Amino acid sequence: MHDLTPEDLERLPRHVAIIMDGNGRWARSRGKPRLFGHRNGVENVRTVVNTAFKIGVPYLTLYAFSTENQNRPGEEKFGLMRL
Repeated sequence: MHDLTPEDLERLPRHVAIIMDGNGRWARSRGKPRLFGHRNGVENVRTVVNTAFKIGVPYLTLYAFSTENQNRPGEEKFGLMRL
């Protein structure tokens, strides 16, 4: 990560919201199971959370599981909840 100038810090948003979508499609496009994509998504979330903390973003919202996700197969929902 590059060093931030005082001007950069003044321009940082106070709240960042992320809608997590497409992890399963990403995995399937690579011939992997959907849960593989969800696991990789978790790694990206860790990076985002750590970076937001380090640079001083005070609020971070992650939208990770919608009501539509309740319609997923039981095994996939179980795997998602274990992440």
